[in-house]
Amino acid sequence: MIPESFKVCYDKLWALLRDRKMKKKDLQSKTHLSSAVIAKLSKGLPVHLNTLLKICSVLECTLDDVVDVPATLPTQF
Repeated sequence: MIPESFKVCYDKLWALLRDRKMKKKDLQSKTHLSSAVIAKLSKGLPVHLNTLLKICSVLECTLDDVVDVPATLPTQF
């Protein structure tokens, strides 16, 4: 189990989707991501960098536009 302190914040991604009048299902369809990956994003869990880059490519944005990483990451989990 991943500690709470390691959760990533995707609030910027959800705000970007709202601004573009998109739903998570639309994101899944456009990026061809699995429902499991969308669920991880929804729970604030880490996903592969390639996944985030794919999202950024489809939404034409940068990583900074979709994710916030905790300032301090745990050394073990």
